[in-house]
Amino acid sequence: MKTKGLAPLKKLLSKPKRIAIVTHWSPDGDAIGSSLGLSNFLQKKGHAVTVIVPNEYPEFLHWMHGHKQVVDAMKNKKKAETALKNAEIIFCLDFNELKRINSLGEIIVKLSVPKVLIDHHPNPSEFADYVFHKVESSSTAELVYDFIVKMGGARLVDKHIANCLYTGIMTDTGSFRFPSTSVKTHRVVAHLMDAGAENSLNHNRIYDDNTENRLRLLGFALSEKLIVLPEFHTAFFTLNDSEHERFHYQKGDTEGLVNYALTMRGIVFAAFFAERDGKVKCSFRSKGNFDVNLFARAGFNGGGHKNAAGGMLELSLEEVVKKFKSMLLEYNSKIKKA
Repeated sequence: MKTKGLAPLKKLLSKPKRIAIVTHWSPDGDAIGSSLGLSNFLQKKGHAVTVIVPNEYPEFLHWMHGHKQVVDAMKNKKKAETALKNAEIIFCLDFNELKRINSLGEIIVKLSVPKVLIDHHPNPSEFADYVFHKVESSSTAELVYDFIVKMGGARLVDKHIANCLYTGIMTDTGSFRFPSTSVKTHRVVAHLMDAGAENSLNHNRIYDDNTENRLRLLGFALSEKLIVLPEFHTAFFTLNDSEHERFHYQKGDTEGLVNYALTMRGIVFAAFFAERDGKVKCSFRSKGNFDVNLFARAGFNGGGHKNAAGGMLELSLEEVVKKFKSMLLEYNSKIKKA
């Protein structure tokens, strides 16, 4: 883990401060779990904390303690900007570049207050004063746990903090099945369960709380929208605006869809392209050594991890798919070697 001045940061946090915590666009389980876990911890230490998200996140994450106080910058821009400008310390969680938080990044870069980065994505840009970064970590939630321990707060981890951090780790490790899940990850989870994390209930809250529309959308995507390119060991889905509307799409309804394509025998590379409001959100997953982080950076204004990445393009869905297929020709030899 890279750090810059742990002792000075610990001293800064020794007295109550106004703190803002920011996470990335389209927050997932790790983004919200790590942010609320850290927020609950800092509040127990006497700090005034505001968690800010660039836009909304799925309803299946709304149960976590502190959700009701989260500020959505898309819905309440003024409140988000005020919280940032009044903050004495800003924590940046689960992203490696300020562009990942859209216009919030433009505000943060101009502020002179100390900034703390806690993240596990590769190649973080140098915008933070204090950096807690480890690519090998299973999740940002695991790094937040490490941060809490380094701040001498292990005994302060209660049921609320434990449930948030457990959820972040569980979702970012694919329920502990991804290669990033280490022996240490399980030891952290064991402590979180000792502190009150409800493992079975948390799993049910995330994965077993589907609406009828969400299940019907999944069935439609699997039966009608899956495209398989065996010559490239690749499979992908597309959904356009009208198809989203047909199934009354809500935020999070297509969470995990791309992973179904990757479960197919012989498939190394999977993608999902979702047209929403004039933009196309791109999700990439891979097996083995094929680096979708580099693929996303090369053509889709994105990035992420070696085996899980994403991006966004302001093109038509047809243009994005055409671009994707043309890049497959370029990357085919690397896919075959994965």
